[in-house]
Amino acid sequence: MYRILIVEDDPGIAEAIAEQAKMWDLDTACVQDFRHVMAEFAAYNPHLVLLDIVLPFFNGYHWCQEIRQVSRVPVIFISSASDNMNIVMAMNMGADDFIAKPFDQSVLIAKIQAMLRRTYDFGGAVPILEHKGALLNTGDNSLTYQGQQISLTKNEYRILLTLMENKGKVVSRERLMERLWETDSFVDENTLTVNVNRLRKKLDAAGLPGFIATRFGVGYLIE
Repeated sequence: MYRILIVEDDPGIAEAIAEQAKMWDLDTACVQDFRHVMAEFAAYNPHLVLLDIVLPFFNGYHWCQEIRQVSRVPVIFISSASDNMNIVMAMNMGADDFIAKPFDQSVLIAKIQAMLRRTYDFGGAVPILEHKGALLNTGDNSLTYQGQQISLTKNEYRILLTLMENKGKVVSRERLMERLWETDSFVDENTLTVNVNRLRKKLDAAGLPGFIATRFGVGYLIE
């Protein structure tokens, strides 16, 4: 079932879209916290985003840019601000389509279905893991925080992926070394320590101090 994230602050419009989508076997989620849209985006991992322009705190253009930092998921703007300037701006920000309000629900669903067919005939959505605003894209192994991309080595990515997959749980050093062996890298205790320390320095420099915690004698965790 395809997942549609609805970023619309008018509850009536959002609920109407959700109800119509349900009739066509589409799963939907409506954003609740308009300060932290990306956290809800990462948690839901949608196949398509419906995005209004005028929103609380940050406008739709801002969130479209944030999405494009980490994902190629289709974005369709839905807005009453449908003059040529806004349509051009939306497309330049990375949108795939623009539908003017008020719109016919059947037309909206038809456009959504057409976009999903074109996009996912050969593959599904790429999972994105999120913690404290940091977004780890498992499709291209990239880490993004506040619009900046943080370069990771193959080993650093594997370590961070394992910790984020087990968020809130301590991951033993032995388990991390097993994951690194999967990359055909020679890894011993010292190599793991060096990689974790380098990863921490990169996270600190990006504005994420204390992102990885140590449990001495046991392993590491992301809390």
